[in-house]
Amino acid sequence: MPLTADVTERLTADAHQIMERYPVARSALLPMLHLVQSEEGYISPDGIAFCARTLDLTPAEVAAVATFYTQFKRRPNGTYTVGVCTNTLCAVMGGDAIFETLEKNLGSGHDETTGDGTITLERVECNAGCDYAPVVMVNWEFFDNQTPGSAKAIVDKLRAGEAVVPTRGAAKVHTFKEASRVLAGFLDGHENEGVGAGPASLQGTLLARREGWTAPDPGAGTTPVDGTKQKGQS
Repeated sequence: MPLTADVTERLTADAHQIMERYPVARSALLPMLHLVQSEEGYISPDGIAFCARTLDLTPAEVAAVATFYTQFKRRPNGTYTVGVCTNTLCAVMGGDAIFETLEKNLGSGHDETTGDGTITLERVECNAGCDYAPVVMVNWEFFDNQTPGSAKAIVDKLRAGEAVVPTRGAAKVHTFKEASRVLAGFLDGHENEGVGAGPASLQGTLLARREGWTAPDPGAGTTPVDGTKQKGQS
């Protein structure tokens, strides 16, 4: 469906705000693609044409970027993207079992969307939360230490229209379009909600404090091969 006049006007105003952040206009392409996605729910041919026209790029240049990054969807995405980490640690801790449970429950496989348009299921290579494995993300909000049962409960609530609360981050999960607008660089007022770093993430810092460890002084030289310390190093 072509972009309507009001959507084009809104996108144009926001796109110029994005472009003002960069000395070179084409550097605004990634956030601008997120902006388009926040309106359409995916990157349509008309969205690609809008970015190309606004940034003085060819549609091929824009499409090359839009097809490279998995956060950009080339067909309508669900209201919620449920990403299950199946990389090594999460897989060993149960990530594969979680994905298989959700796949069966939803009747959708990797990068597929449920018939009601609510959930897009994904295998994710890493959710950057290894200290809380296995991790599931919903629109890039963390759900730590999951099990097949707890992950299914989250998805069931989302499909029922109920709010779900991440382990860390915002006070509730927002929609895919809302999350895309934040990724475009427009704050939604929820950035200071919830827990930023949980206990597992802080263990290294707490251990260093307890043991009196400090970072080396970058101006004090390097540690020799034999392991002896130079002056100024701790």
